[in-house]
Amino acid sequence: MRATDRDPLMPPACLVIVPTYNEAENLETLLSEIHGVLPDVHVLVVDDSSPDGTGRLADAIAGRDSRVHVMHRARKLGLGTAYVAGYRWALEHNYDAVVQMDADFSHDPRYLPGMLQALADHDLVVGSRYVNGISVVNWKLGRLLISMGGCFYARVLARLPVRDATGGFKVFRTPLLRKIPLDRIRSNGYAFQIEMNFWAHRLGARVLEHPIIFVDRRVGISKMDAGIVREAMLTPFRLWFDWLRHR
Repeated sequence: MRATDRDPLMPPACLVIVPTYNEAENLETLLSEIHGVLPDVHVLVVDDSSPDGTGRLADAIAGRDSRVHVMHRARKLGLGTAYVAGYRWALEHNYDAVVQMDADFSHDPRYLPGMLQALADHDLVVGSRYVNGISVVNWKLGRLLISMGGCFYARVLARLPVRDATGGFKVFRTPLLRKIPLDRIRSNGYAFQIEMNFWAHRLGARVLEHPIIFVDRRVGISKMDAGIVREAMLTPFRLWFDWLRHR
């Protein structure tokens, strides 16, 4: 059977990409919870040489669990490039569906079965914090306003039909990923999510927002900074230029 003939829920059709940087406290529990809801799914850990030993821990887990794979990168290169590297790996290994999710439990694995089921009729399923009101837990008001303002800004300037334009919990069909010009994806923070949504929409993808409850990370610290915010503000303008060149 060809990989493209498999149902997205059948092994090894689906790959979950988990970028890591100093996530040793979360990784083993996260993988256990992912396999608790989807026992046959494969996971690719993309580690940016974490000083806390996340990469070594991932190797140890992979050594005893054939469902887990590890990609090591020489230094901290950013979230966006980690996902792009993971997408390319998934395409090379002929998976049918690709999940991207954070390692800090803000993206709860319990939503994965429902999101994959929704992929039966869609090309991209976005785990959305804002499709049914506001579903965010443990954020301060300032951070919530920045997130909602950024989503509104991106939706208007990039003309996106997605309320949660910066959300990072997504499931793609790989035929859509093959269409997206991954060599033009240059953002690393929240802007990366805007970029992927933009290309998916412009390429005619069927996009669904699947409601989730987003809970701030259990342990560790947030990696958001002012540079990530600036990148998100400038990205919609670059995207239109890239789209015109692509056409």
